[in-house]
Amino acid sequence: MSDQPTKTPWTPAAPAPLVSVHNEWDPLEEIIVGTAVGACTPRGDIAYDFMASRGGQRPLPPVGLYPEQVIEQTQEDLEELVALLRQANVRVRRARAHEPMRVIRTPDWEATEFYAYCPRDILLAIGTTIIETPSFMRSRHFEALAYRHLLLEYLGSGARWISAPPPRLSEEHFDTTRGPEHFLPEVEPVFDAANVLRIGRDVLYLVSISGNKTGAAWLKSTLGPEYRVHLLEGLYTSVHVDSTIVPLRPGLVLLNPERVSPSQVPSIFAGWDVLYAPEMVEYAYSDLMPHSSKWLGINLLMITPSLAFVDSHQVPLMKLLSSHGIECVPIRLRHGRPLAGGVHCVTLDVRRRGILEDYRT
Repeated sequence: MSDQPTKTPWTPAAPAPLVSVHNEWDPLEEIIVGTAVGACTPRGDIAYDFMASRGGQRPLPPVGLYPEQVIEQTQEDLEELVALLRQANVRVRRARAHEPMRVIRTPDWEATEFYAYCPRDILLAIGTTIIETPSFMRSRHFEALAYRHLLLEYLGSGARWISAPPPRLSEEHFDTTRGPEHFLPEVEPVFDAANVLRIGRDVLYLVSISGNKTGAAWLKSTLGPEYRVHLLEGLYTSVHVDSTIVPLRPGLVLLNPERVSPSQVPSIFAGWDVLYAPEMVEYAYSDLMPHSSKWLGINLLMITPSLAFVDSHQVPLMKLLSSHGIECVPIRLRHGRPLAGGVHCVTLDVRRRGILEDYRT
C-alpha cells in the first residue's frame, strides 16, 4: 500500500531529522519498502542488456512486463515483510509505482523505465543526509521520483537531500567489449547506492559495473572529512556489495566465500570475527531467468544487532547466525532472484537509533 499524497508537500523542520542512520545494524526505526508493480524487462538500456546477457554470453529476455502472477505473488510477499517490520515496531514507508513500461528520454537516448522494487539501489541514506545516486542504468534515470513524496517530507524534517550529477550514459560512456572490469570508463561519476556499506565513519565502496572510481571520488568529496571512503577492488565486478559483505554488528561480519578470500578481507575489519557464509540453498518458483546469483541468499537485513530478517530458504545460514547470538526471522521473497532483489535490496533503512562512531578506535 503506497503512502497517500499529503496536502502540504513541504513542512517546516521537525525537532530532529527523520533521516538518521550511521551503520547497518543499530536498532531500526524507519524503513522504505519498494514495489513490484510494473516489474519488467526494459528496452534501450545498455547496462541492463550487458548484465542480463552476462556480457553477451547468453540471449536477452524479451522486453515487456513480467507475468502477472509473479508481480502479484511478490506484492503479497512484500506485504508480509511490511507486517513483520511493523511487528518489530518499525515505521514503514512505501514507494509509489509509476506507469508500467513508461518511455523516458534525455538528449542522448530513449528507454523504457524500470520498476521501483529496490530503493537500496538508488537512494543512499547516511547520517542525516539522503542522496539520489547516479545509477548506471538508463531505465532507472528517474526512479527516485517514486520516492519524491518521502524525500520532501525528509527535507521538511531537517534532513539534507542531495542529488548526484545525473550521468549522461551515452554510448561512449560504456565499454561492452573488454569484460566487466572495463564496463564503466572513468568519464563521469556513476554508482548505485547498493555499492556502499556504512560502518560508522568508514564507508565501503565496491568498484564494479555499477560503480566507478569517479563515483567514489564524488561521494568522498560530498561526505566530507567526517567519513573515510574505502575502495573495494578485485572482489566482485558484477553490480552490488550486499551479497558479498554483510556487517552484522561491531566486531562481526559475514562474507561470501566465493568472492572474499582471507587475504582479501578489508582492513577495516581487522580484529573483527569473520563468518563465511555456508553454501546457499537454491530454489526457483518460475522459469524466469534469474538476474541474481544464489548468493542473494545472504542479502539479509539487520533489525537490531541481535535480530536479522533472512531469506526463509537459507536454514544453514540462519543456524550459523543463531550460533553467534543473532535471532533470525525467515522472510519469503519467492521471485527475488528474477526480480534481482532480496530483503536488503527491497528496503532502505533511513533511521536507526544510534550515533556516528569510529569502529576502528
